[in-house]
Amino acid sequence: MQSYKKNESMFLSDMDIQWHPAFYAAAELELSANRADLYFQREYNLSKKPLQIDLLVIRKPDNVRIENEIGSIFRQYNIVEYKSPDDGLSIDDFFKAVGYAYIYKGLGETVDQIPADQLTVSLFRENYPRELFCNLEKYNCSVKRERNGIYYIEGLYIPAQVIVTKELDGQKHRSLKVLSKHAREEDIRGFAEEMQKFTEQGERENVDAVLQVSVAANSDLYDKMTRRFSDMNDAMRWLMRNEIEAGVQQGMRQGMQQGMLKQAKDTAYELCDMGLPVDKIARAVKVSLDTVQGWLDERAALVE
Repeated sequence: MQSYKKNESMFLSDMDIQWHPAFYAAAELELSANRADLYFQREYNLSKKPLQIDLLVIRKPDNVRIENEIGSIFRQYNIVEYKSPDDGLSIDDFFKAVGYAYIYKGLGETVDQIPADQLTVSLFRENYPRELFCNLEKYNCSVKRERNGIYYIEGLYIPAQVIVTKELDGQKHRSLKVLSKHAREEDIRGFAEEMQKFTEQGERENVDAVLQVSVAANSDLYDKMTRRFSDMNDAMRWLMRNEIEAGVQQGMRQGMQQGMLKQAKDTAYELCDMGLPVDKIARAVKVSLDTVQGWLDERAALVE
């Protein structure tokens, strides 16, 4: 089995990893129990100029109960902002998200079409934002730890919460737990088990979007897991089917290339023994002159 790192199309640098689209997919997976009750609008433009909400979640029936604990705070219109692992979360970032909610309220087509008491704000970040929570106290806001990784910000008119994904219960939030630079094998295997229930095309695309970023951010771990392919359960094989197939195909291509290269080297030796000049040998076997010369020098050294 070839290493994931060998497949350049699968692995990206930290600067290239597209965290936000994967988060949108993870958010939809997290709230999949209420998929029919929610409307997800990614990168919602607040104005004609670039002023954009990461994710707008609209609860369609007013009185529906959101099963996922992250959605317990939800009302009808829910502004969601996501910070990737390398992003900060300052007091200004927090109030900008709250400001988005007020701007969104003011964009209704009729007066008070979007009631202020039907808005919420959620911010997601992997690590605990200690500085933010300390600064919020200066604005007469208090931070209440509602559940593991879920912090309610009290003292604002609009209900707000900060989700610290690192602290979330892994058994309840697999999609968000693997969306990290420090994913654990336990969470990846759990993600594989849970994601098998998603069979619709859109759901499968969300699973693949999360997986692609998780693999890119944790290449060493996925590489080790792939090397232990024989130990994988059916769920892991299903989850990593595309990546495993890519590795197999890459291995086949490399094997074919190595076979062709060996054949070219053997032919070069035969032509040399026939007295053909090096430049003509290179043209005959379709490799560079330096490569052929290296082969011949290597053989000569072995003979000596």
